[in-house]
Amino acid sequence: MRSLLVLSALALLAACASRGEDGYPSLLPRPIEKRGFADPAPKPEPVATPDAALDAQVAKAKGALAKAGAAFADKAGEAERLAARAKGASAGSEPWIAAQVALAELDTLRSGTAGALADIEKLAIDRAAEGKPPYPSLETLLADAREQNQREVERINRIEGSMPRG
Repeated sequence: MRSLLVLSALALLAACASRGEDGYPSLLPRPIEKRGFADPAPKPEPVATPDAALDAQVAKAKGALAKAGAAFADKAGEAERLAARAKGASAGSEPWIAAQVALAELDTLRSGTAGALADIEKLAIDRAAEGKPPYPSLETLLADAREQNQREVERINRIEGSMPRG
């Protein structure tokens, strides 16, 4: 019984090997092995077609970002002056409270930049969700908005770090 099982297994294995003209399996590469392992050439990036409606939205968002940045810059100068005045003062003193109020107002103004950034990101996300290629002016504005937001956060942190702890 055991020899019959071994004999049938050998017969099945012999049937799996393809034989060449001389009776032995071919050692030549199979068709799939001839294809190689190189990555396929990347598809060219689709080019964004001009979009007047999106251009109008980008211009509007750019204006909102500039307005938020200007308001922040005006208040940041005042907050820096008040923080410098509060340096020698103790926490809870009149100059310290004035600087803290200016910092709170500055953080409120920074939310204008954050809101503009959120609107710009939404434009980019909606465009991507529609399967459209990146729009150059929108991508540039998005990078600028992120950079402006980061600068404002760093400036607030720098002003806050220069003041006495309360």
